[in-house]
Amino acid sequence: MRRPIIAGNWKMNNTASEGVTLVKAIAPLVTDANCDVVVCVPAIDIPAVSEALKGTNIKLGAENVHFAEKGAYTGEISAAMLLEYGVEYVIIGHSERRQYFAETDETVNKRTLTALKAGLTPIVCIGESLEERETGKTEEVLATQIKDGLKDIEDITKIVIAYEPVWAIGTGKTATAEQANETIAFIRKTVGEMFCPKCADALRIQYGGSMNAGNCKELMAMPEIDGGLIGDASLKAPDFAAIVNFDK
Repeated sequence: MRRPIIAGNWKMNNTASEGVTLVKAIAPLVTDANCDVVVCVPAIDIPAVSEALKGTNIKLGAENVHFAEKGAYTGEISAAMLLEYGVEYVIIGHSERRQYFAETDETVNKRTLTALKAGLTPIVCIGESLEERETGKTEEVLATQIKDGLKDIEDITKIVIAYEPVWAIGTGKTATAEQANETIAFIRKTVGEMFCPKCADALRIQYGGSMNAGNCKELMAMPEIDGGLIGDASLKAPDFAAIVNFDK
């Protein structure tokens, strides 16, 4: 059985003090969660939120990591910097990083390998645009992102994949539960062909396209969906807690 994982992606929201207030509101609502709970926060919030999470069952995640150990990479953040504050997870290759910051499958791969080497758990994002889905290229696009973004990984079960249809991020649109399940089944099959079927069966794959308190139960009931990468709904304690407690 794959243990579900619900991860909040705050994006560029919440000052450090606001972040502390939010996690203090979330923590008592998710103490009995039957899943792994993660909040991925802006880099500048990490020290304060790390302190606020002590004694809770919520794990800390970052929103990006550079592939170099150190050096002349102004504005970037290294794995060692994250580890010092107790970060355990890191989002890599989010569609917004791909769209606005020139992230490619090659850099996703480099960041993922660096994160794994440091002992971080990468949440690797893949997904297709609306145009790609409407022109029947979903599987082609995802297969390329998997092949190029995940190459040379020794143990694929040490990562989490987040399937995020780009057309369903922050738009209020969402794939039907059946569509999401079918696409994630394809992702699992492709990973199985690239690595091994047993590894693919153990790999956790989240859905990351506007999962919210209203649709989480239906999505999480699907056999291939192992959790959610939550955007807007992770910014409100009751909404995020409702998703985390999807089985109650």
